[in-house]
Amino acid sequence: MISLEAQKLAQERAARMKAAIELREPDRVPFMGVAGDVVAAYSGLTSYEFNFDYEKSLQATIKFLTDFPSDGVMFGGMSNVCNLVMCIAFADYPDLATSMFMVTGPLNDILGVKYCRFPGRELDEDSSPQFIGDIYMQPEEYDELIADPVKFSMEKMIPRTVTNLQDLGSPTALATMARWGMEKARQNAEMMRLGAEMAKLGYPPSTGAFAYAPLDYIGDFLRDIPSLILDLRRYPDKVKAACESILEVLLKITLEHKKLGAEMAMFPLHLNEYLSPELYKEFFWPTLKEFVLRLREHGMRSEIFFEGRHDPHLETILELPAGWGTAYFEKTDIRKAKKLLQGHTCIMGGLEAGVVIGSTPAQIDEHVKRLLGDMMPGGGFILCLDVANLPRNTPIENIAAVYEAVEKYGKY
Repeated sequence: MISLEAQKLAQERAARMKAAIELREPDRVPFMGVAGDVVAAYSGLTSYEFNFDYEKSLQATIKFLTDFPSDGVMFGGMSNVCNLVMCIAFADYPDLATSMFMVTGPLNDILGVKYCRFPGRELDEDSSPQFIGDIYMQPEEYDELIADPVKFSMEKMIPRTVTNLQDLGSPTALATMARWGMEKARQNAEMMRLGAEMAKLGYPPSTGAFAYAPLDYIGDFLRDIPSLILDLRRYPDKVKAACESILEVLLKITLEHKKLGAEMAMFPLHLNEYLSPELYKEFFWPTLKEFVLRLREHGMRSEIFFEGRHDPHLETILELPAGWGTAYFEKTDIRKAKKLLQGHTCIMGGLEAGVVIGSTPAQIDEHVKRLLGDMMPGGGFILCLDVANLPRNTPIENIAAVYEAVEKYGKY
């Protein structure tokens, strides 16, 4: 049973995040707590144990969130690796498609997704899960992709990228899907259990969905980044047409999450750092912008993780309507972003992982003090790490210093 105190705490945390997203000043700066392999290490687990044992993963997560409470979390139990190919292949069955976006270690044992690397399997037991792209589509196949992304994903991409689904009509494939369903049901039950335990700690329920920029889908899953960069020069019209065709499928899948209660769609961007402003505006931004605008028409905001250095492309964000969502920056100059986007876009990030890993507690205190002094005025700011994964060897006293500094300097 959830106590009244926990319910009140969840409401306060949710209101704090909502105020920042709506470009207002809350009572104190919202803080998305640290995450990553350090969560497993804090409970003495290997990354393999954390990613393959539901009970150990749950207990480690709850222990960390109990000892280091925050307004929101950037993790929830086992790590996942994206598997958008299967998600798109089942787009005509949205109840299934939404459950196929991510693959855990146990699910990948069943499927054998070639994009995925997990600790204790392809990697050593203390490595982080990894996504590995490759060339799975040839340039002459762009026309098939444009004509029907769903059919192309089902008939061409799944057999090429999922080891145990190479022959979709075989007994192996049928057994794989049956086992996938059984494991997915188990995973869902464990996630509900984790959510219930987090609710007891005063964390509001997750209301987010994953989304993907169309050009990133081509670069990550179909062509790999170097090949796609060449495609922009060799087949520009086909790349643009493919992005437009893929957009419709991705939008359909993301909006299905809205039916399940999602209020925010999270985009992780990858190609943005590789493109000149000219190429970004011509090939990447048009379909991403349309995606965000159409989600807003349906009442959903977006959270875009601008990975790498997004400084050359910052002004394009002003083409979106004020209050569209949250810009989460990794290596971008976050103070420069604030000067440009204040009153228009909620900014997220700022806490440098390198500082947390390699500094003294006193240095961390000063870093957080300066950061909050610059970023808090006027509201519209959410503090979090500039990366989603702190390594196992991050000093616990440094993590404690972050939380203490936020408490000390984060009040408006």
